[in-house]
Amino acid sequence: MKTQLLSQAVLNFTIRGKVSRTVLPLHGVILLVGEPGTGKTSLARGLAHRTALAFQGGRFRLLEVEPHTLTSSAMGKTQRAVSDLFSQAIAEAASQGPTIVLLDEVETLAADRSKMSLDANPIDIHRATDAVLVQLDALADRFPELLFVATSNFPDAVDSAFTSRCDLVLRIPLPDREACGRILKDCLAGLGQTFPSIGRLASAPGFDRCAAECVGLDGRAIRKMVANALASSPQTAVNPDQVTLENIFAAAKSAKANRSPEARSK
Repeated sequence: MKTQLLSQAVLNFTIRGKVSRTVLPLHGVILLVGEPGTGKTSLARGLAHRTALAFQGGRFRLLEVEPHTLTSSAMGKTQRAVSDLFSQAIAEAASQGPTIVLLDEVETLAADRSKMSLDANPIDIHRATDAVLVQLDALADRFPELLFVATSNFPDAVDSAFTSRCDLVLRIPLPDREACGRILKDCLAGLGQTFPSIGRLASAPGFDRCAAECVGLDGRAIRKMVANALASSPQTAVNPDQVTLENIFAAAKSAKANRSPEARSK
């Protein structure tokens, strides 16, 4: 998955300036979708770094956009904020060289217009989505060395016109057994710098059983589960070095049981 992402990003900077968009209609947009906590934003940031490394000596800029700061309850302001962001701030950065823009929770900016409620100021939201689409087309024409990496927890809420402009849509899954073990081990090792006994749990008998019980949790939930294990009793809360793998196993089991029915069904 990482190889596919990196290859797509590198291709964006090597081919878009050389091949007509009538031949390859690339917009320079990658969309990562998946459940909250699966690491989409971290993966997007890592992709930007690895892409820059692929072009030795190249100077890349990374811009991170927080869509919630652009939305407004005042009629028309969201559209103007979106247009100004793309046509001015992003365009100015792209004019200076290779640029990667991270659009987190892109459904906030490119909401599915067919599902909008009449109670939520739909005209402004429609116009904001229209502005995003118009600006993406304009920037794709003007700046071949510009790449958007967007993320969404709710891909069904993203407008289909935005999705159609994406060069790659990739679903980021929940971590598998091996990944769960790596996340859990990394968490325990980090805690081990302060509480040595916790660090030793990563190589103790029973660790694999705990890692297997984490399957079904996202990366954030695994780390929060470890915190729950530390709080499993007043004694471990006061002295975290007393936590055991049994505490962690029980916390993982409880975390899975307490997931929403929708999440458990996936």
